[in-house]
Amino acid sequence: MLTTRFVNGAPNWLDIGTPDIEGATSFYNGLFGWQFQSAGPDAGGYGFFQLSGRTVAGAMQISQEQGPPSWTVYFQTGDAQATTKAAEQAHGTVLVQPMDVMGKGHMAILADRAGVPFGLWQPAEIKGVDLAGDPGSLCWLELYTPDMAAAAAFYQQVLGMETSAVPFPGGTYTCVNPAEGGEDAMFGGIVPLADDPAEESAYWLPYFEVEDTDAVVAKAQELGGTVRVPATTMEGVGRMARLADPYGARFAVIKSEPPQA
Repeated sequence: MLTTRFVNGAPNWLDIGTPDIEGATSFYNGLFGWQFQSAGPDAGGYGFFQLSGRTVAGAMQISQEQGPPSWTVYFQTGDAQATTKAAEQAHGTVLVQPMDVMGKGHMAILADRAGVPFGLWQPAEIKGVDLAGDPGSLCWLELYTPDMAAAAAFYQQVLGMETSAVPFPGGTYTCVNPAEGGEDAMFGGIVPLADDPAEESAYWLPYFEVEDTDAVVAKAQELGGTVRVPATTMEGVGRMARLADPYGARFAVIKSEPPQA
């Protein structure tokens, strides 16, 4: 379960790079009620999406040369330098070298063997997002990748992530959890890229918890977003849909079923 009790190897931050920060703010405000707050004049336009005063994500405007509009997930590490070296040894790529972020923490941007970007966040003043698992906040992640075994090995070597096979109707699902928290700290899954035929490249997909999946899907379309996979119900999991914002950044929403006692 994704919570704000962060441990090493668990997601503790995410942010979006978008070509239009005002347009993205309008979209996510209409969808989730998020408000954008600038991180200040020294932050290069970076800011925070907040829900009722609590930070749920970061956001910044990017140019076309900086890459396509997308969400990036960050994983907690106690040593960004050492984790970056581990990623290089595991045949990953360093996109942004570890750096101090105004005393708030240290960050780096890496890519796994399949070229999927992800971030590292070594907490200092900012530990991570203030809200996770509640409506309007990050609740799950999925890695869509062409080689599940290679991906599992990479993230295990670099961040200590563990995997487990969970049966569900029609097959099994590969779940991911940080080593420190065990399976109780499960936060995501690894999925064959073939399960998303609309995409050719691998990627991390963030899921946001919502109170009504169908209403959010309709609202996303009204606000200029697109539906990549229509709302579907999976027994024991919840009702989910995959979307993209008006600029093409991919994300998913889910109304989770309450855990069975």
